[in-house]
Amino acid sequence: MSKRIKHFFKEIHRGFRLQRMFAALHLKKLMEYKIDFLTGAIGFLLEQAVNIAFLSIVFGRVENLRGWNYYEVLFIYGFSLFPNGLDHLFFDNIWNVAYWMVRKGEFDKYLTRPINTLLIVTVEEFQVDAFGKLIVGVALIVTSLRHIDLPFIWYDIPLAIMAIIFGMLIYAAIKTICGSIAFWTKRSGHIVEVVYNINQFSQYPVSIYSRIVRGAVTYIIPFALTSYYPASYLLRHTQPVFSNLAPMAAAAALISAALIVWHKGLDAYESAGS
Repeated sequence: MSKRIKHFFKEIHRGFRLQRMFAALHLKKLMEYKIDFLTGAIGFLLEQAVNIAFLSIVFGRVENLRGWNYYEVLFIYGFSLFPNGLDHLFFDNIWNVAYWMVRKGEFDKYLTRPINTLLIVTVEEFQVDAFGKLIVGVALIVTSLRHIDLPFIWYDIPLAIMAIIFGMLIYAAIKTICGSIAFWTKRSGHIVEVVYNINQFSQYPVSIYSRIVRGAVTYIIPFALTSYYPASYLLRHTQPVFSNLAPMAAAAALISAALIVWHKGLDAYESAGS
């Protein structure tokens, strides 16, 4: 085994150890600021309630949307919360880099630490409120499955798990690419927010959108690969099983691009404290 591979696995092991440490610290912080946590949780639940109410109103007027019934759309929506929630849980600190760390010069602290900068940035924050998305996702899928005759094949479970993991990596890579722009512009939070919010299109069947929107969320900013395509496969099995490798390919390509942009940004970074 080469030294480079050994170093890679050593960094991953160190990252997991740091993740556990920061998660413990974050949980202690939540115990001190319970009201902030409860306020955020209530706000998230209200947001999801509004989205589900919107779906109920739409399907109260029509029986289906381009062939998708209410519970199938509910399944897709619930599935979309898993990769999104895991990204929020593990990679949320990229937002801080994009919004204010580079602009205020606080990113300097990562350059003085003997560990990969992107790794320490991602493990430093552990957003416990992301569990709300995962819980709501489980609740929506369980509810929808009571009304759907889901065709089940034994390998569907590992395929679903893989789709969720690679979907999470797609989210993280896109956020990292957009967040890295801050190394040149000092602040790129607005870019991250605009691009990241495109994921809302993937919470519903993309077949209901125009060809331009479908192409954008499938091939350009492929959020549809994180939810709609794997969820629609699980619902109907109308796609070839090998089509489920698309999230893996997209994740690999985007992660490679994210690492290149991140390291190019580090080379261009100049401390900009206020």
